Amino acid sequence: MKNNEVEIFVEICREGAILPSYANPWDAGMDVYAAEEVIIGPGETAVVPTGIKLAIPEGYEIQVRPRSGISLNTPLRLSNSPGTIDAGYRGELGIIVTNTSEYNTGANFSANDSEKNNTEISNEVYDVSSKGNKKGIYKIKKGDRIAQIVLQVVPRIKFVKVDSVDKIGTNRGGGFGSTGV
Repeated sequence: MKNNEVEIFVEICREGAILPSYANPWDAGMDVYAAEEVIIGPGETAVVPTGIKLAIPEGYEIQVRPRSGISLNTPLRLSNSPGTIDAGYRGELGIIVTNTSEYNTGANFSANDSEKNNTEISNEVYDVSSKGNKKGIYKIKKGDRIAQIVLQVVPRIKFVKVDSVDKIGTNRGGGFGSTGV
């Protein structure tokens, strides 16, 4: 074991599941693979099973993050990104994916266009390798790389009650949007 490796015990819980893997030795995230086919229609959210269960050591979490190519090229989004897998969770890792498509016509409509609501979704089914951020139905196939996971150390918080936090550290002042856009 290398100095910076942490052992994570893994159980395969679906036939043919693929263990997460690093695409390159220097990558921070390991690719996570779909263990079965899932169809996600416009506006729908689905859990994509991975076929693995993890035993994460106390003091760590695994964060589930999107893959940049899927985010750029499709309307598929990880709904709770980054998702957290706590050390005490022993169920199957599922990736929550939302298809943010509303409709698919190939045309651009303005927000006030009344035809938009009567537009039918294309019968074409796209996949995670599709380009051009096409709107419509998406099929995630068994074996598709659908997300990435990153191991993180989780320090514990210890709150110390004080009368005022104004004089502790530096107060940058301002709130939401105070530094501009």
